[in-house]
Amino acid sequence: MPKVRRKDIPRPLFEHLVLRVHERSIGADAIESLASWLATDPEVPAGPWFKRFADMTACGEGALIKTFLTPTQVPFGTEL
Repeated sequence: MPKVRRKDIPRPLFEHLVLRVHERSIGADAIESLASWLATDPEVPAGPWFKRFADMTACGEGALIKTFLTPTQVPFGTEL
């Protein structure tokens, strides 16, 4: 199983993630929760997956986080 990639994120994807943080008003506490989880070097499925946090959901595919959702948005894939 792959691990979440934290370096060398493609620039367009990085810009998309930053935009989602701003558009969806994802706060510092949610980003800190994400950072704490990433610090554990988590393994994720090769296909679509999502990880729920108190104030957001991180959605990914394989090693890459692809977007952030608000708690009211419905993710798809394997829940971690």
